Amino acid sequence: MTKNLYTSKFGTATFYAEALKIALPVMAQMLIQNLVSLIDNFMVAGLGDVKMSGVNISGQIIFVFLVFMNVICTSGGIFMTQFCGAKDKNGMRQAFCFKLWAAVFVVTAFSLSCFVFPRQILSLMVKGNSQAPQILSYGVSYMKIIGFIGIPWAVSSAISSSLREIGEVKVPLVISVIATLVNTVFNWFLIYGNLGFPRLEVQGAAIATVIARIVEAVIFVIYLLKKRPDFVLTIYELFHVNLSLFGQILLKAWMIVLPEMVWAFSETFTTALYNSRGGADVVSGMSSSFAIANLFFVAFNGIMTATGVILGKDLGAGELDRARREKVWILNGAKIFGLFFTGIGLLCMLLVPVVFRNLSVHSQQICKNMVMMMAFYMPVWVYINAQFAISRAGGDTVMGMLVDGISNIFLVIPGIYIMARFTSIGPVMMYVIIKTIDFPKIAIAHFWLKKEFWVVNLAEK
Repeated sequence: MTKNLYTSKFGTATFYAEALKIALPVMAQMLIQNLVSLIDNFMVAGLGDVKMSGVNISGQIIFVFLVFMNVICTSGGIFMTQFCGAKDKNGMRQAFCFKLWAAVFVVTAFSLSCFVFPRQILSLMVKGNSQAPQILSYGVSYMKIIGFIGIPWAVSSAISSSLREIGEVKVPLVISVIATLVNTVFNWFLIYGNLGFPRLEVQGAAIATVIARIVEAVIFVIYLLKKRPDFVLTIYELFHVNLSLFGQILLKAWMIVLPEMVWAFSETFTTALYNSRGGADVVSGMSSSFAIANLFFVAFNGIMTATGVILGKDLGAGELDRARREKVWILNGAKIFGLFFTGIGLLCMLLVPVVFRNLSVHSQQICKNMVMMMAFYMPVWVYINAQFAISRAGGDTVMGMLVDGISNIFLVIPGIYIMARFTSIGPVMMYVIIKTIDFPKIAIAHFWLKKEFWVVNLAEK
């Protein structure tokens, strides 16, 4: 009886090995990309709290567009994975086509933010900060250069996400390694002016990122033209879209876009309120903690991708009962996965005095405290990411809108505003308190998944 109970709640070693085979390269790719960010932070931190704060408030705005781009890739990816499971090449091409066209709108908005309205947008991030004018001047100079990553960033995102969704996870990893090396080398050249290059400091960090993104996109395009995976389009197919399918993807997309953008806005809004609790030391301390936390946040990408590929292919192939069984295995595996990454997160605290030794003592203490708190929350966040991945694998995007969107609008944003307006609580404790909202979100998602709105074969439909 005990053995049967165990096997019903947990999958076989082979199942988890296959899941890790998908997840680990994705996590490695994200780890490499996040190491680039950490290296950027390390190099810019040597310039002091104010200059680092200018780069980091720019990063928060870029984060919003990054979320938007990921939403587009996720929306098209729901169909890409299921069409792959059904071996429908035309459907895969249309899903890829959707990603490219939708990315045009994101790049346009991103470019306007960087080239036309950078000061107006960045000023929202430092309202109430005692060193806002100095921080803004560096942030604007960074944004006006980083805006050139728009097109290569969109191309790389569409291609790399599509490769992962059909199970080719190693290629994006290798290309990310190359882009990381390029970024790191040019950071060393341009931030401090090594080997005869000009010392450009904040602007040098932006130029290095642009160069790396262009190299990454070019390599992805060359690989696509040479290997021609099943989703590759001809020019004719790019302009000959299936409007009915686009309509279905958009129907799913807006239900992902809304809660994700509300979440991104709430994160940006709360960050702005954290920044108002002091000067550049608070801005640099909080942002530094996220640069380190991103090293263990890769768990989210791993479990989201593995869940989407495994369940998406099951559903697309019509193996609905198998998908139901593997859903349970994934959720129980996520509990152990989350606890493991709590340990990784606590170990990452050791990086703070090494990577950010040039920041003020107060900034370093804020960073340490935040990393510790985020590490303790990892089991909760890994589990809820697994829940969202399961619902999206079958095209159930309503759950995300219900659980994430509503809680952010009616609880997170008002809650953090009340704390900022009527208390003297520090930024770390504000973060800890507001994140307790994730516990009831898990409960709501649990009952929603039981309704099995996600058990749908989209490829057949």
